[in-house]
Amino acid sequence: MNDPRRAIPSVEKLLAAPEMQPLLATEPRSRIVTILRGLQRDLRNGADTNHDTSWYVDETAARLTALRASSLHAVINATGVVLHTNLGRAPLSEAALIAVIEAARDYSNLEYDLNSGTRGSRYVHCTQLLGELTGAESALVVNNNAAALVLALNTFAHSARALVSRGELVEIGGSFRIPEIMERSGARLREVGATNRTHLSDYEQAVDPDVKVILKVHRSNFEMSGFVSEVEVGELATLAGRQGLTLIHDLGSGLLEDLSDVGLAGEPTARQAVADVGQGIVTMSGDKLLGGPQAGIVLGSKASIAQMRSNPLCRALRVDKLTIAALEATLRAYLNGTARAEIPALRMLCMPPRTIEARAHAFSTQLNAAGLRATVEPGSSAVGGGAFPGAQLATHLVLLHPDASAQELDHGIPYAVFRDVIAEEDCRVLALPASA
Repeated sequence: MNDPRRAIPSVEKLLAAPEMQPLLATEPRSRIVTILRGLQRDLRNGADTNHDTSWYVDETAARLTALRASSLHAVINATGVVLHTNLGRAPLSEAALIAVIEAARDYSNLEYDLNSGTRGSRYVHCTQLLGELTGAESALVVNNNAAALVLALNTFAHSARALVSRGELVEIGGSFRIPEIMERSGARLREVGATNRTHLSDYEQAVDPDVKVILKVHRSNFEMSGFVSEVEVGELATLAGRQGLTLIHDLGSGLLEDLSDVGLAGEPTARQAVADVGQGIVTMSGDKLLGGPQAGIVLGSKASIAQMRSNPLCRALRVDKLTIAALEATLRAYLNGTARAEIPALRMLCMPPRTIEARAHAFSTQLNAAGLRATVEPGSSAVGGGAFPGAQLATHLVLLHPDASAQELDHGIPYAVFRDVIAEEDCRVLALPASA
């Protein structure tokens, strides 16, 4: 029996083909060879190997085009979820964008002390702002909240036990789970309580000389109701102080401003969390409810933050100048009292229903004028980003009614059609096609 893979032409034969010469005239030979070898591998693993030379030329040209193109594209958030992880979570404010451009374009005092003329530290740039906004003595910024948690556990519970409630062994997204993160940090997990109910006595009875940390994980991405009980952070702080343990509170979403006036209640602010942990540590994200770039923020005493900064792992988790610039600009909006107006995520979450309804009708009118049949209906949107999981934000939706499926619409309407009429807030007014 003839092996169909024998029909796959050699690379040399394809390179010598007249149809391939225009590509060879404009692209490095080595790049085309690499692509052709990749095509061969794909075909050997597939079923259909019967292709003529023109097919190889077209596929090579397509892969060259893809190689030159950016893999990140602007997309339309039509999900109704404000902080959508798959779509990059929080869009940055104009001030943050300007700060990133300036930091990227010029040299900066990233690790240089302008006052003393000596080497400085990148970790000082956001410390004062975070202290002012949260009440923390000191702060540390790393590359995401999971990194912040790993660093904290590695610093204070490496080769020792950390107590955590069974009801807080959560999955934080992407199949990453708290027990796995703890294991990688070098801490050894000691579960206390039950899935639905944990009491202070469960922690007290589990304390022994090998326990160094109490970990409190805020369940920001799901809710528990019914016959449930958990220990408040303040009670754990008292226990930790009495036993000489470090309390680490994984706050998660990074809320800096109380949003209960817009119907979003129940999520603790960073200032409240810092006050509750006492001499403990709070970790949180920078790109969720805070509305800034991806970052992990650690809040705590000067002594605890100094210990974490001196941990060799801190260097592996450090942030670059662009993240620092964006975060600093975002934090300054909170300090100036302009966060709800300047930070897109907060602006979307706090937008009045009447404003949303007016935007929806205006947007629908523009879409219909562009030849896309659209209607407006009442609906709801979600916060996303693992925050306020039960909250439903009343809104008005613009529904598209194309003669196509959702998948066809997704690939059939270019971003340019919406570019002139869309704003980041329109994720609250868009919906998937009604005919999907």
